[in-house]
Amino acid sequence: MSARSADAGTALTVALVKEGRVKIRYPAEQVADDGDRITVRAPWAAPGARDFGFVRFEPGDVLTEHYWRDRWYAVKEVRTGAGELKGWYCDVTRPAVLREGELLVEDLDLDLWVSADGASVLRLDEDEFEESGLAGRDAPAAEAALRALDELEHLARTGGLTALLT
Repeated sequence: MSARSADAGTALTVALVKEGRVKIRYPAEQVADDGDRITVRAPWAAPGARDFGFVRFEPGDVLTEHYWRDRWYAVKEVRTGAGELKGWYCDVTRPAVLREGELLVEDLDLDLWVSADGASVLRLDEDEFEESGLAGRDAPAAEAALRALDELEHLARTGGLTALLT
C-alpha cells in the first residue's frame, strides 16, 4: 500500500500509555501513513539528557518513529541533530491507534536496543515486564508481547530491521 501523501506534514500528538495512564505526551510530525504503518518524526521529548549506558538521548536528537496498527511493537530510529545515526530503540507495545490527531501507544515494558552498526542488540526491561503482572491479567497480550520481542531481535540480528523500515 502506498503512503498517503496528504497526511505527510500533519501535526500529531504521540501519547505513550503505561498501566492505564499517560506516561508521556509529545508533539510529532506525520511523515507517512500507509494504512498499516504510521511514521512520525519528533525531537527528543524528555527534558534534558538521558543516559541509558548503551546510548545517550539528548536535546537536539531526532527520532523517526514507526508505529503499526497490526503489530505489537514500535521502532524508533535515533539520530543526533546533525543526522548521525545512534541506533534503533524498539518498544513492545499493543498495536497503535490513531484517533483525532493523537497516536495512542500502550507500552508493554519490553524493549530492544540496536546500535547503529548492528553489533549490539540488547533485550531490555524483561524484569519490569515480569513484575508488571501482564501474564496474569492478560495472558494472550503477554504472549504477543514476548513474540514481538523475539521477532524484533530476530530482525535485528539478521539485518531485517532496516528492511522493515523502508
